[in-house]
Amino acid sequence: MAAPVLIIAAADDWPTDRVVTELRRHGAEVFRMDTADFPQWLSLAGRIDQEVAWTGGLSTEHRTVDLAQVGAVYYRAPGSFRFPDGLSGPEERFAASQARSGLGGILSSLKCRWMNHPSSMARAEYKPVQLAEARGCGLRVPPTLITNRPQDVLDFADAVGDLVCKPVASPVLIEDGLLKSVYTKRLTRDDLRDLRGIDTTAHLFQGWVPKDYEVRLTVIGDRMFAASIRAGSAAGYEDWRSDYGSLTYSTTSVPTPVADGMRRLMRRLGLRYGAADFVVGPGDEWTFLEVNPCGQWDWIQGATGLPIAEAIAHDLEGAT
Repeated sequence: MAAPVLIIAAADDWPTDRVVTELRRHGAEVFRMDTADFPQWLSLAGRIDQEVAWTGGLSTEHRTVDLAQVGAVYYRAPGSFRFPDGLSGPEERFAASQARSGLGGILSSLKCRWMNHPSSMARAEYKPVQLAEARGCGLRVPPTLITNRPQDVLDFADAVGDLVCKPVASPVLIEDGLLKSVYTKRLTRDDLRDLRGIDTTAHLFQGWVPKDYEVRLTVIGDRMFAASIRAGSAAGYEDWRSDYGSLTYSTTSVPTPVADGMRRLMRRLGLRYGAADFVVGPGDEWTFLEVNPCGQWDWIQGATGLPIAEAIAHDLEGAT
């Protein structure tokens, strides 16, 4: 019988439900867990000695998996640890650090196929790393400046022309109890007249890349699923995430140099899954923007019919 697949994801993550369905349709044994269930509804017992690497298991009320038998891990944004009521703030922070080192450390040490390993994801989430590695892999990247010095922004604009500003890290924040997103903004000359606040933190500026359309390229192992995204509004043209309702999708092919470069990039970043964004400009010139090691894919599958969930399941099973 095939080795079990360990799924580590939030309990309410419905794209992961699709992957689990595909795995079970193929007859795979699946153990799904959420780190939010530890330690109240998920227990751990792991042992290592000179003769044997980590053995033991993870258990819920209904199921158990042998750590030594796990053949693949699908890791996708699990929840935060939840502890019993009654702990003080310092006690809960201490317990969380112990849980991360204990449960997280044992899981991270598993020698199996990962999609994706947390340590690889942590490095790959740095946009400066992505851009440097993408350039080194032969992909075209936009001229980019990361700074907290206003004068450098003005000098950069003089050198490259029109600019966009975007977050260096996650574009999501919570303010007044509301979830908000910070979108890519194309800067006008009026914007550049008042750069107060630039010095408060790091900001990312890039030269504006003329575009005919954009591509979300989902990479799973050596397989690639490309969807063109065309915006039907000014806001969507500037950043398609700001106006999903205006978007139209279709499948598209990937030029061989881009496909080869992305495979090199995925190997350098240690990723088996990535959701990459490209701008496609005049002359079918592809410019790499970023690759998200935990990027969304389900809406692309729904809009285009691309078999992404099935490809994830096949890769976790070691299929080619």
